[in-house]
Amino acid sequence: MRSLAVLLPLAAAEGGGGGILSVDTTLLWATVVLFILFAWVLGKFAWRPLLQIVDEREKSIRGSVESAENAAKEAKEALAKHQELLRAAGREREEILARALKEAEQVRGELVGKARGEAEQVVSRAREQIEREKNQAIGELRGQVADIAMEAASRIVRSSLTPESQKKLVDDYIASLPRA
Repeated sequence: MRSLAVLLPLAAAEGGGGGILSVDTTLLWATVVLFILFAWVLGKFAWRPLLQIVDEREKSIRGSVESAENAAKEAKEALAKHQELLRAAGREREEILARALKEAEQVRGELVGKARGEAEQVVSRAREQIEREKNQAIGELRGQVADIAMEAASRIVRSSLTPESQKKLVDDYIASLPRA
């Protein structure tokens, strides 16, 4: 190495004449030796650490890409699962609504039927009460008519009929009245 350092200044001192296209072999060999020495030093101390850094960076990038791909795959799976859950929830909602509508219709039908039955009972009771009151009124009216007829007949016929014949005449008249 030392001899190389001595040779370089000597070669430069000689100065050899030459033109632009002339080649100085000493300078050429010195440049080649220095380049090889420089490459060896770089390879020994700098190249391997640089390659290790590049390899580590490449590994970390690949790991990041793989984890990103895995995350994307998991996200797609989660999205598909979520969409399926939404579809299932939609189907369940439709089933619940259909059941609720069916039950509401059934309850409405039951309530309408019950209301009709109660209305029919009220109407039936009202008719029965009207019939009873009608019969009672007719009975009272017959009694009053009988009393009025007896009074009128007794005044008219007092002189010519006996009380038994008067009563028979009134009873016959009442029997001839229309029945309700």
